[in-house]
Amino acid sequence: MIANLLPKTKYTVLPMEPVNKPDLETKKPSIPDGLIVKCPGCLRAHYIIELADADNVCPNCHYHFRLGSRARINTLVDPDSFVELDAALLSSDPLLFPGYAGKLTDQAGKCGEPEGVVTGLAAIHEHPLALGVMEPGFMMGSMGEAVGEKLTRMVETATERRLPIILVTASGGARMQEGIISLMQMAKTSAALGRHSRAGLLYIPVLTDPTTGGVTASFAMLGDIILAEPGALIGFAGPRVIEQTIKQQLPEGFQRAEFLLAQGFVDHIVARADLRGFLGRMLKFHHSAAPTNS
Repeated sequence: MIANLLPKTKYTVLPMEPVNKPDLETKKPSIPDGLIVKCPGCLRAHYIIELADADNVCPNCHYHFRLGSRARINTLVDPDSFVELDAALLSSDPLLFPGYAGKLTDQAGKCGEPEGVVTGLAAIHEHPLALGVMEPGFMMGSMGEAVGEKLTRMVETATERRLPIILVTASGGARMQEGIISLMQMAKTSAALGRHSRAGLLYIPVLTDPTTGGVTASFAMLGDIILAEPGALIGFAGPRVIEQTIKQQLPEGFQRAEFLLAQGFVDHIVARADLRGFLGRMLKFHHSAAPTNS
């Protein structure tokens, strides 16, 4: 009875309007492309600019990311000592392979290098040398006529001037768009290195990720001292092809630098931060042991 004596509350009924579902969703923050990269080793995210300051080595797990040829040169040689050789030497599409000419132009625009290797003369700790650095950003550093010719000319220059050679490899192997002409570069570069070796001169290849195919089967494995970066993939055919051929499961870490070191295919594994100092010591020893011209 008392409830009937109290004033009744009047409610206003508002019409229900449909609400679009996207309006209810929380907007996700957008991260610009080219700002962050995830480490394949520890899965941590890193700012690319900070990673570049660390020579593209993960500060957490020390995974070695691939490094471009110019950045590699800057980490190795004495300041202002690098003089490039044959910079204008480019592939000519000898087989007129469909789409190849356009791909060469596209790759050059993306990575900033016109070919798969940069060669020149330089110095490390004031020791002169000939230097070749393959460019993984250009068609995965594959070896065509221009790459083979640039490397051969560099080796011949080193032999003529009696200079040691350091060659940093990063390649998927022979360039299929150039067919047999690409495969011929294996013999040509190997022959030039043979003459360099017979002259009593030092050759040190540094195998980085990846070093595979025809590059592994030629100049990458002809060094007096063969170095490798930690975790680098090194081999000829890929693991899947090998497993399908021999019908066996491959060992853990097969074709990685550490496995090759244990099997005697690599002489030493050197972290990127230590490479310049290690090479400087090797060059010092070589120069002190080299006979002087009387």
